[in-house]
Amino acid sequence: MGNSINKTGLRATLALFLPGIFLIGFNIGTGSVTTMAKAGANHGMELLWTVLISCAATFLMINLYGRYTLVTGETALQAFRKHIHPAVGYFFICALGIGVCGSVMGVMGIVAEISYEWSKVFITGGIASIYWAGLFCALAYFVFWRGKTEAFERALAVIVAIMAFSFVLNFFILTPPAEEIARGLVPAVPAMPASSTGSEGGPLLLIASMVGTTIFSGLFIMRTTLVKEAGWSIADAKQQRRDAAFAAIMMFVISAAIMAAAAGSLHAEGITLDRAAQMIGLLEPLAGPLAVAIFAIGIIAAGVSSQIPNLLMIPWLVCDFNGSRRDMTLAKYRILTLAISLLGLVVPLFDARPLLVMIVSQAFNVVLLPVTIACIAYLGNRRDLMGEHRNGPLANIGLLAIFLFSLATGYFGFEGLIQMLSA
Repeated sequence: MGNSINKTGLRATLALFLPGIFLIGFNIGTGSVTTMAKAGANHGMELLWTVLISCAATFLMINLYGRYTLVTGETALQAFRKHIHPAVGYFFICALGIGVCGSVMGVMGIVAEISYEWSKVFITGGIASIYWAGLFCALAYFVFWRGKTEAFERALAVIVAIMAFSFVLNFFILTPPAEEIARGLVPAVPAMPASSTGSEGGPLLLIASMVGTTIFSGLFIMRTTLVKEAGWSIADAKQQRRDAAFAAIMMFVISAAIMAAAAGSLHAEGITLDRAAQMIGLLEPLAGPLAVAIFAIGIIAAGVSSQIPNLLMIPWLVCDFNGSRRDMTLAKYRILTLAISLLGLVVPLFDARPLLVMIVSQAFNVVLLPVTIACIAYLGNRRDLMGEHRNGPLANIGLLAIFLFSLATGYFGFEGLIQMLSA
């Protein structure tokens, strides 16, 4: 009887944080893993301030977009269409759709490459990347096939738990000195390290991609859908804020753990990182097969956890914009997501560079961010929509700061691309 009550209570508690767990799974994918690992390997903990600022900004944006839905009952795209202009909604659907397609290719490319390298430990010559990509594409599509938001969230909860445990455990195995972490976290002046020799893309592009993968516009748009699906109202404002804080804190912990593991192993040995799969071969002599296995499991979990929301994003955006029911069992959505899933085979089939695809894709997200901030600043300050729950002075100051930060990092990304293309 007692065990039954405890299990019921545990499930109820978990249910309160499922929207936040969904966002963690969406946010911490192979784009985050490879970007944070590259930052740690190439620059140590010098760029940790970027993660801290990005996660604080992510909390504010998640909370403000979620609160808008609590008050009005409208998702973001419904609000853009109704209160701003339908063209804004079309812009987000197209821009985020392009980003999703690039992400799907990069995610599966990196997961397949990591799995191939790791399989060499057990099988001579390893299992080819294309087979791994096919396996994980099929797994993500199988979860989507079930069609219910609760099924997506519960599947992600398990995968995110595996991912978080793997990367945090790796942090304790490979952790750099505490003073190095502290210097990167609270620098006197935000560090701007020099380019690493032989590194694919310099620190400017890397900073832009770190911001783009953390303060991701799609995250905030999807947040409104999750809040509406959860049935929360303004009476649940405290829970919505707790859930947003939980998501942002876990994003920082996992991202910092990945960066620290790479800094404590590769950077300490003066080894830079250009390909995610390099971690497999480079970590083993430094930290042993256990650290390699933990890292491989973590990055595979990260890839699958982000692939599921990637498949959901375009159908959910279309449903929100049209105000139609989110029935993912409809044939048109299953066909659409199957086509998106098959993009995961592009990188292994054509031998593209998945890390470069992911970094450029994440840097592209920064271009969307100023528009996303402007939209919630406009909607959140409208008295006729928000009433007494309009944005306060602190929220507006925070939005202005994030807007300026996004412009700066957008400039970094543009300059970084120019540097990379002219090199």
